[in-house]
Amino acid sequence: MELLNDYSWAKILCAGIAFLIAIIGHEIMHALVAKYYGDETASLSGRLSINPLKHIDLIGSIILPTLLLALNAPFLFGWAKPVPININQIINRYGYLAACNTSLAGVIYNFSLAIISALILGIINTNITLPIALLAYFLLQLVLYNLILGLFNLYPIPPLDGSRALGFLCLKFGFYNIAQKIFSLDRYGIFILLILIATPLSSIFFYPLDFLLKFFIA
Repeated sequence: MELLNDYSWAKILCAGIAFLIAIIGHEIMHALVAKYYGDETASLSGRLSINPLKHIDLIGSIILPTLLLALNAPFLFGWAKPVPININQIINRYGYLAACNTSLAGVIYNFSLAIISALILGIINTNITLPIALLAYFLLQLVLYNLILGLFNLYPIPPLDGSRALGFLCLKFGFYNIAQKIFSLDRYGIFILLILIATPLSSIFFYPLDFLLKFFIA
């Protein structure tokens, strides 16, 4: 993408938009699946809107990504404001599997968008014109941020989506003690994540991401 060498501002803009699409779409998908199962909480709160202002979290959507940009980090990371969901209502109506599906809805969105973006990127000649080069860079960022967010949320560490889904699956199959232990880790989840991200353990933690990036972006 040599055409973009003199357009760093455009690259930052593309990365920022792709980042917002990844984190906001993730939350909207949770809300859509919850609505499918009869929970209108997010819908009534106006969180099914694609208006970014309704989803932006001060720390996760602005402060952290800005700091990462300032520090020249290789990629952005963050989150949108979680959508309100009455998970007990979903469980009472449709059971634990529905709660599991609701928990994983954002992850499925992220991986689906990463796959679609990678497929389109694979058929684009990135050095034809400046608009095509910008499109290719935008698609590349979509692949990157959706893989990061999707994979990160799959880890069974509270409060990530993977821990919720695993807990509901345990309840579904009668492993109540294991589910209780998973949910009881909520208070320690942020500290566990910090240890995994900010120590040498991060190389293990992010290894699956490196593998996926090599697979998606050959």
